[in-house]
Amino acid sequence: MKIGIVNDAPIAIEALRRALAQRKEHEIIWIAEDGQRATELCAWQLPDLVLMDLLMPVMDGVAATRYIMTHTPCPILVVTGDVGANVSAVYEAMAYGALDAIDTPTALVKHPRNGANSLLAKIDSIEKLINQRQTPTDNSSATNPANKYAMPPQTANSKYLVAIGASAGGPAALATLLSQLPADFPAALVVVQHVDAQFAAGMADWLSSQIKLPVQLAQAGDSPTPGCVLLAGTNDHLRLTRPFQLGYTEQPSGYPYRPSIDVFFQSVVELWAGKAVGILLTGMGRDGALGLKAMRDKGYYTIAQDQESSAVYGMPKAAALLNAADVILPINQISEKLLSIVSKQ
Repeated sequence: MKIGIVNDAPIAIEALRRALAQRKEHEIIWIAEDGQRATELCAWQLPDLVLMDLLMPVMDGVAATRYIMTHTPCPILVVTGDVGANVSAVYEAMAYGALDAIDTPTALVKHPRNGANSLLAKIDSIEKLINQRQTPTDNSSATNPANKYAMPPQTANSKYLVAIGASAGGPAALATLLSQLPADFPAALVVVQHVDAQFAAGMADWLSSQIKLPVQLAQAGDSPTPGCVLLAGTNDHLRLTRPFQLGYTEQPSGYPYRPSIDVFFQSVVELWAGKAVGILLTGMGRDGALGLKAMRDKGYYTIAQDQESSAVYGMPKAAALLNAADVILPINQISEKLLSIVSKQ
């Protein structure tokens, strides 16, 4: 991959150089010492991936991410000294389209997650996502007709589930959508956002501060509850294991998306014993498109975010091409539509 580094600390730049040097396929094509210079270099030579620090002079990483994703969009991984100490800025950057975040590599053996291997593994995952042009073939249920599943029991049809998937740009989209829902929203909400497990708790806290509804990490055995947002909280895939019960699974193991929106949406089609709405928001790639189509084929109402309001118009575009959405809406109109659907139960 051709990689651009944005960082003002020489010791951090050297650590990144050493980490990337372990892989011959990675080439550093430029280094910027502030966000403003990064925007200029992206316009001059667009990399396959930008490693973006957060705290820098002239223009910080959040502002640089916002500018780059607006003018010269490309994959951005936030690489900063301490992600945990900068959670708010991390989610701001992710709101503007950064894919993920990780601590800057160091030579401290007692902190393995700060090492080069963690960074390289993260880059591998992003490269798989970037390179994926075809639908994964190891999710057999994704290619089978949705009508092979039995319809949900009619006795449970009064219970509503809102299944939401999001990736790059998702935090801001989720905050916009969910902040417009009342505290007494009558349906259960389950969100699958592409985010590393170590940052999931921080995202739940951040999202809680933006909306009226409580936000919790989904635990194995939890049941979706009206008026509560459950957020996928591990690197395994969240799915329904019983009609009203959630669990996690490692399979399919080959997906570049972890947790996968498709896996969760497909489990709703297979097992949810009630009514449901599927919503697919901004994000890179195709995850969620097949699952949304299966939900629509099952008779559930489905919504995709429109291009103009998406930070990255990848997943919603894939859904639109599959005719997977009953309606395509700007992010600030989805909550109104959702309220009108759920209020008819």
